[in-house]
Amino acid sequence: MRRRASVSPFAWSFAPYVVVSVTHVILLATASPLAGPTKLLLMPLLAIPVAIAASRFRPRSSMVLLLAALLFSWLGDSAGALFPTAPELPLMLGFFGIAHLAYIALFARHLAQRSFPWWALAYAAWWIGMLLALGPHTGGLLIAVAVYGLVLAGTAAFSARCHPLIATGGAFFLASDTILAFRLFLPASLPAWSSPTIMLTYTLGQGLIVTGALFVLRKRGVA
Repeated sequence: MRRRASVSPFAWSFAPYVVVSVTHVILLATASPLAGPTKLLLMPLLAIPVAIAASRFRPRSSMVLLLAALLFSWLGDSAGALFPTAPELPLMLGFFGIAHLAYIALFARHLAQRSFPWWALAYAAWWIGMLLALGPHTGGLLIAVAVYGLVLAGTAAFSARCHPLIATGGAFFLASDTILAFRLFLPASLPAWSSPTIMLTYTLGQGLIVTGALFVLRKRGVA
């Protein structure tokens, strides 16, 4: 009889993130007060598989960039809880902006497999469209939103140069931020279920990016 293929401990290291991500989305959809605490667990749990592989990362800068992206994503997720007296939106934009810059550097320096595909031009069109749609509603944050949107489009565009898992994750991450932007600046335009949709696409995006990054690094023999 053939032995059943066993799941590696490394693959199992993603299980806590998957379980808490699904739980968090369900809690959001049911308006549970536990949705907030579960959100704070997401990025630390996604860092578990990175930490397991970290000792084998070469060069070390790939590990630093990936962990930095997760750390600043967590700070963005936690801005309201960690800094209750500070303005949440600017803090969130700042933290996530740094996370996206870390991802861009990771994609460009360590994970790129091809030149920019022609369809990545869609991300430039996305940026222009978002400014036209949301610009009049951003008030004094127009410049900050425009710069942040440019960084978001850059992350998605650079992810398109990488493994399909990473490219798909970049697209989901951008979809999450797109829905979030409309929820922040044009809330009446979205239905109530947009909040769980934001987190569903966010957790998918982050999870696919990290999975793809570790897959590529391990396959190259540098992780």
